[in-house]
Amino acid sequence: MNFSSSIAKSFKTDILVIGSGSSGSMAAIAAAKGKYKVTIVERYGFPGGSSTQMLDTFYGFFTPSENPKKIVGGLPDVVVNELNRSGNIFLRPNTYGAGTGVNYNPEKLKEVWDKLLVKGGVQTIYHSTLVGVEGTGEISTCIFFNKGMGFFSIRAKRVIDASGDADYCHWAGLPYEKAGKIELAQSMTTTFRMSNVDLEEFNAAGGKNMLKEKMKESYESGKYSLPRKEGSAHEMCQPKCISTVAVKVVDFDPLDPEGITKAEIEGRRQAFIFEDFFRAEVSGYQNAKIIGLSNQIGVRETRRVYGEYRLTKEDCMTAKQFKDQILLCGAPIEDHRKSADGTSETFWEYIPNGGSYGVPYGTLIPKESQNTWVVGRCFSASHDAHASCRSMAQTMGMGQAAGFAAIQSLDTDSGAKNIDINVLQNTLLLHGSILELPDKVADTSRNGWANN
Repeated sequence: MNFSSSIAKSFKTDILVIGSGSSGSMAAIAAAKGKYKVTIVERYGFPGGSSTQMLDTFYGFFTPSENPKKIVGGLPDVVVNELNRSGNIFLRPNTYGAGTGVNYNPEKLKEVWDKLLVKGGVQTIYHSTLVGVEGTGEISTCIFFNKGMGFFSIRAKRVIDASGDADYCHWAGLPYEKAGKIELAQSMTTTFRMSNVDLEEFNAAGGKNMLKEKMKESYESGKYSLPRKEGSAHEMCQPKCISTVAVKVVDFDPLDPEGITKAEIEGRRQAFIFEDFFRAEVSGYQNAKIIGLSNQIGVRETRRVYGEYRLTKEDCMTAKQFKDQILLCGAPIEDHRKSADGTSETFWEYIPNGGSYGVPYGTLIPKESQNTWVVGRCFSASHDAHASCRSMAQTMGMGQAAGFAAIQSLDTDSGAKNIDINVLQNTLLLHGSILELPDKVADTSRNGWANN
């Protein structure tokens, strides 16, 4: 589509990041450490994506084993350190299978992301949506829309697609798999938070085991029309507050306007059914009420780009290591999908012996492009591998790698897939990343929060 006659304003930048979720914000913060102009564009009015819109826990920093091992470091530690200094995190043990979680105040995290972007000198544009791409060679022109300017364009030398839905890759015509075409797509979830929970009473009555039994009983009896037999409710930083991953919405296409509208409505409907269930059936919740829903329904997968390398289930389950790995992941395959009996449950599969696998650089490089990186839940992976490697510690690791790679690409006038991977790995290690390469050692001086 030719937008030229409708463009109100045009801008230029060196590195453009589309989407300011955990991967995009981290990519911009890393890219800002170079000498280049960095611009990040976000469709909402705040940064963080899933980390601030719907969740309150970073998973993936640690392996989910009896002796948790920290496997993600570097600039992601800077984010957690900022939260820690303000008293807005605590480490939550492995209570629901995903490993030790770094629980945080999501409202404070918005301010932390803002602070780090501003400190880095990143040009930040909120309330703006990507609607088209013109040219995908050495320089790309991205078309956005907002209420103030209408259509405007940003001409960029390098692009990092952190949109979650691979929007840039879609408009640029780069190849991807749409979730649900080959295997069932993961379900969507509207998270909700409740206040005035008596956690002492809840724990005394059996805690999560009691909740699990009550949910199963209520599902099987049909008393509350719950969508599933199991779900999680965990303590937040805010006293007497809990956050949930309980709602499950299936059979709607999150990229279809009608489908996502119906999903949003269904997610809210289920949330208040859960409120009735908690108040009537779960000890400690008698006086609790919902105080907030996620800003939008949580979408786990839509488009997954075909990259120079595609991470597979076998890579994950064999704890495969790669010469070009740029982060580690020890998270289990956590697949939220519809089961044979029609319920939407969570299916788990763990890496043997509490191990971790490497995530190769090629998973961030879309095929048929020289100036683009893709980070976050739209990176190059199969359905199963994606269900493991979508934790926010890993998506922040992807953003960190892409941001440094974009600097290196401009410094050396190289395409995204032609940079020297050894230089990139050394840069990551210098900033505290953990890669577990035999001949390379990380700077772990920034990891102090993990010992609190």
